[in-house]
Amino acid sequence: MDDGPSPSADSQATCWTVIRDAAAGRADARRTFAGRYEPAIRAYLGARWRHSPLIREIDDAAQDVFLECFRADGALTRVDEERGGFRGFLYGVTRNVARRTEQATARNPRPSDSRIDLRAVEARDEDASRLFDQAWARARIAEARALQVRRAAESGNGALERVEILRLRFERGLPIREIAAHLGVDPARTHHEYAKARREFRQALIDVVREQEDLSVAAAEAECLRLTRMLAS
Repeated sequence: MDDGPSPSADSQATCWTVIRDAAAGRADARRTFAGRYEPAIRAYLGARWRHSPLIREIDDAAQDVFLECFRADGALTRVDEERGGFRGFLYGVTRNVARRTEQATARNPRPSDSRIDLRAVEARDEDASRLFDQAWARARIAEARALQVRRAAESGNGALERVEILRLRFERGLPIREIAAHLGVDPARTHHEYAKARREFRQALIDVVREQEDLSVAAAEAECLRLTRMLAS
């Protein structure tokens, strides 16, 4: 790995640590795994099965994804850390569970399942894949925001003010002039602090991605760019 500052003191366990521990049956690792990846799994299933009676199967199918991951000799035991890219691996597991659920429903349909068109469901996979990626990216963004807040709390009022500036700018869409008035500070200073807050957030995102995926600094920066593009797509 490239040299660089390590966020290990204030970030979550790496993706691969959680995977190894979850595969070994550790309950805390399995809870972390489920909390980290369930939003992307459910986003994919919801998009794939929208406007279909299959939508009622989301809860069970999401649980089936976790069962597939956690069972003895299950999916997590087949992950190759050297290849990296757990997002693609989990997407493949989720898609396979979705297709298995669809095939089982087709073999044993309920009276209300006559409207299920499996070809139409499969045709929605591209959109479902995009929403999987967006949910994945939003989760990493949320983790980076939380990390930035924790670091700001340790650094003092100036850092906390920068977090608030960033929140007002992106969550409420306020222009810098209004943020400055809201906080009762000089607009020029607010512009300066806003730029610094964005740099701090970018570093938090790089650190989250680097720690979770066990990446070099350069690879983490490239992954952060991909996350940004996912949200924009």
